[in-house]
Amino acid sequence: MIPKNPLNSLKPTKKPSLLPLPLCPTLREAAIASMRPLWFVPSLLIILPQIAIAQPSPTALRVIVNTNQDGQIQPDDKLTLREAIALVNGNLSVEKLSNQEKAQIQPNNDNAQIEFNLPPNQTTIQLQQELPPLATPKLIIDGTSQPSYDASRSATAEIAIPQPIVAITPAANQEILRGFTVVADNVQIRGLSIYGFRSLNQGATLTTPPADIFISHRLPPPNTQQQQPPNSNFPFGNKDIPPKGVVIENNWLGITPDEKMPEKTSAFGVYVFNSTGTTIRRNRISYHEGSAIITSVRAENTLMTENIIVGNGIAGMPDAVRLEGVIANSQLQGNLICGNDGAGVYLFKPTGNVKIHDNRITFNGRRLRRAAVYLMGNANQVTDNEIRNQTGPGVAVTAFGTHGSFGSAIANIIQNNQFSDLEGLSIDLNTQQQLNISDFQRGDGPNPKRNSPNRRLETANGAVNAPEFASSQLLLVNGQALISGQADPGTQVQIYRVQGEDKYGPLSEPLTTLTVDEKGNFSGSLAGLRAGDKISAIATHPKYGTSEPAYNAVITDPSAKNDSTSPLPTSPPPKCVSAPQPPQPTPKPEPKPEPKPEPKPEPIRLKVPRIIHFALDKDFISQESGIVLTQVAQVLQQYPFIVIEIEGHTDIRASDAYNLDLGKRRAMSARNYLLKQGITAERMTIRTLGEKQRRTSGNTVIDTARDRRVEIIFKDTRGLEIILEEQEKDLQIEPTP
Repeated sequence: MIPKNPLNSLKPTKKPSLLPLPLCPTLREAAIASMRPLWFVPSLLIILPQIAIAQPSPTALRVIVNTNQDGQIQPDDKLTLREAIALVNGNLSVEKLSNQEKAQIQPNNDNAQIEFNLPPNQTTIQLQQELPPLATPKLIIDGTSQPSYDASRSATAEIAIPQPIVAITPAANQEILRGFTVVADNVQIRGLSIYGFRSLNQGATLTTPPADIFISHRLPPPNTQQQQPPNSNFPFGNKDIPPKGVVIENNWLGITPDEKMPEKTSAFGVYVFNSTGTTIRRNRISYHEGSAIITSVRAENTLMTENIIVGNGIAGMPDAVRLEGVIANSQLQGNLICGNDGAGVYLFKPTGNVKIHDNRITFNGRRLRRAAVYLMGNANQVTDNEIRNQTGPGVAVTAFGTHGSFGSAIANIIQNNQFSDLEGLSIDLNTQQQLNISDFQRGDGPNPKRNSPNRRLETANGAVNAPEFASSQLLLVNGQALISGQADPGTQVQIYRVQGEDKYGPLSEPLTTLTVDEKGNFSGSLAGLRAGDKISAIATHPKYGTSEPAYNAVITDPSAKNDSTSPLPTSPPPKCVSAPQPPQPTPKPEPKPEPKPEPKPEPIRLKVPRIIHFALDKDFISQESGIVLTQVAQVLQQYPFIVIEIEGHTDIRASDAYNLDLGKRRAMSARNYLLKQGITAERMTIRTLGEKQRRTSGNTVIDTARDRRVEIIFKDTRGLEIILEEQEKDLQIEPTP
């Protein structure tokens, strides 16, 4: 006999309400709007589902979900996640449940809590429609409660994020916009795998964006005409209060519990549409079509710390972390941001500032060549980061708009970072004279010396001049490098060691800081350098911010016969994350045998195809091309030090612009196929050449079929002898009339 449950006396405040499935724009539409603030774009703002808003429950509940099924709310022997949310929201009465379901509910004095006790082989919850918004303050959704969850078990050595067991994803036949929608204060979501939330509806344009986790006030307006009169909560009204203190931690977003790229990829990871004081901590966020973390209207005091953000931006907004709207006093700290398709961090017309410090930002720009960190706005700080292997500059600061609105983007401090292997300057201050998108996003190169007051207004960071060394060769005397030069009065000059062949950096290692006197001179001596070493410098002004790098200087020793350049370090294979190494037992010492001369190894010869082909005006991978790419994946899995560049090509029909886009889409399709084969994003860079490099000079249907291709360029083969096969088994010849 089941004992009487004290919860039977609880009454509902609202009747259950099942939500209609809203519509969503395509990511292509979102990408077109990506150069505008999202809350100014009517196509991205509409009312959330009309829900029954919960009143405070008489007693907070602890509810245990014991099934992975989803569907109608009804009394049976299983308590679903949908029913659990309706219960804690106060929209479902305990009286409506069966006795078996009531046994999964207890009063909880402190706060509402949803826990999990799913059968061991049924831990993936496949949703049939969008879940109700989380509308109860202090609610905790706790995936760590699932039996056999091990908080000490991490799949990554770089940042220990426990491996989840419970997964939440749309059912195979469903397109669902959001995993969780958070609309209440102090909600916590932890210990879950959430993936596959997006929309492919080509005709839908009026909706708020999709995401694994979406955080907003209730009912955001569809456009600025329908909002309430603005007040301090601009652009919304006084009833549109953003939730505070939301915590998202220890989740895997966009990635399955077995570390796979899902068949359906999510649109965005965490979308902070309108919220204050959100904490996004120790999450693993991968394989999103757009950004891993994105803000829109309001996101003050957002803390993003110790997250692993790898392989995002594969089809839409390419940047790993995209921050816009009100972002005052936000921080990115201690994150690993690696192998994403665009910038690691991208600030677009922000209000307020961000501190970006102690992050590892490497191997980004795999699809679009952008700066590792791209800044708009004033008083941002980029300090103590490791920024490496970027297909663009390290940090680009962009002057945007007219002086007095966004101004020239001043007082951005960029210090104590370590840069290497960049396609551009370590720090690039853009000017308003350069209006192309590529200039904004990739930098416009070294600035000339400031020669007019107007350049203070039209160039980022007030056009702070880069320091100039007294000579391109600085002397080494008694083990001390004698450093002198000129910079803007009132600045501090930071000296860096340089590794690489570029004449402006890269700024590889900060060495010391020198003060500039009122006449603009600086000088000092520095130990630890040797003949052949190269140094550069940046200047930081308290009002205007940090400059671009100085032209490199070489350390020379007059007493030495020959200067020797310091050897360049050997680049390790590109790798974002690695598995933790188990502790090794201490081996017992064994007598060493006499060494035998090692035979000279025979060179390893590999046969691997390097080309796949496409149908006319198509970018999808055919079954025959998939077989070819699977062979490529097998070689890449066997030799993890090989990296590849994927080049997209077309035939000569259509315009240059169209063919460049088609070539890019073909390269993306090949890259995404290899991602699903387990090849990591940081090992693949894509490029489009359109019709610029034809395979043939003829114009027959066979010639044009050969032009419609993706070529795979193998790099860092380390002595392997690779025999590249010019295969044509997947050639797709268009039918002739």
